[in-house]
Amino acid sequence: MNRRSFFFALGAMVNWPLSAQAQHAGKILTIGLLSSSTAAVEVPRREAFLQRLGELGWSEGRNLSIVDRSAGGVAERAGEMAAEFARLHVDVMVMAGDAQGIAAKRAAPNTPIVMAAVGDAVGHGLVASLARPGGNVTGLSVQLSDTAGKRIELLQKVIPAIQRVAIFGNSANLAYSLEVGAAQTAARKLGLGSSVSGFGRPEDISSAIAALHGSADALYVCVDPLVIANRVRINSSALAAGLPVVHSYKDNLEGGGLLSYGPDLLDLYRGAADLVDKILRGTKPADLPVEQPTKFELAIDLRNAKTLGLVIPPAVLGIADEVIE
Repeated sequence: MNRRSFFFALGAMVNWPLSAQAQHAGKILTIGLLSSSTAAVEVPRREAFLQRLGELGWSEGRNLSIVDRSAGGVAERAGEMAAEFARLHVDVMVMAGDAQGIAAKRAAPNTPIVMAAVGDAVGHGLVASLARPGGNVTGLSVQLSDTAGKRIELLQKVIPAIQRVAIFGNSANLAYSLEVGAAQTAARKLGLGSSVSGFGRPEDISSAIAALHGSADALYVCVDPLVIANRVRINSSALAAGLPVVHSYKDNLEGGGLLSYGPDLLDLYRGAADLVDKILRGTKPADLPVEQPTKFELAIDLRNAKTLGLVIPPAVLGIADEVIE
């Protein structure tokens, strides 16, 4: 090897990302994966995440280790679990939810964090900007406040006689007020009245929804890990009160929901895997822009429509990505 070639090769070695060197040396890198809701709900998302990592060359037991934890919908637990991940020296953490991200960032300021779904990353101080995160956090923004109008519009198309919509969710969620405001604005533009009803504990859900009977024509549910964990209770309570329910994610229709419109969560988790891959290969989260969803889906549950005595217009069925019969 001549002198020039030697120094070129030496420079390449120096600039080779440390994680890539570790991978080449056979080291198993570790991901701390936090289920913001219940572990059972997160299974399809975990599978989509790991499948995409596999396509990118990562597999458990060969060059990757996964540490799984579940917060069960309780945002406060995210901090303690992030602290545990930091003690275990994981190479990157993955989770969803604004409150979860804030707690994780506070507990582990030096560990890369990828948010598979975040509502207001800039407003809640998770990143400096979407284009230039500037810290140890990056991920994917779900833009739920941007699609609130579409959900209200779909309710009006399905229930032409609708006059008033109740906006419901976990009032302790940091992104709750953002989505509530967007939903109220959308309802007002469509000539609909709206009311806001929140809950802080699962045991308050049934009574809060029962109290809406007769004062609302439909229920708009703001997304939240606690909502996801209690989706069946919410939907069955609404069905008992004769209230059609609209959600952001199709997974949340279980137990009585009518329709959902929002980002494809599995696609978001595949996107999170892409970001994790880049971090494991040496890119800093600060240099990875927060991405926005590109795939949205409309799901309609005809079984619950029938129970509610609703006939879904053919025009709405025609644009649905999934019809549950």
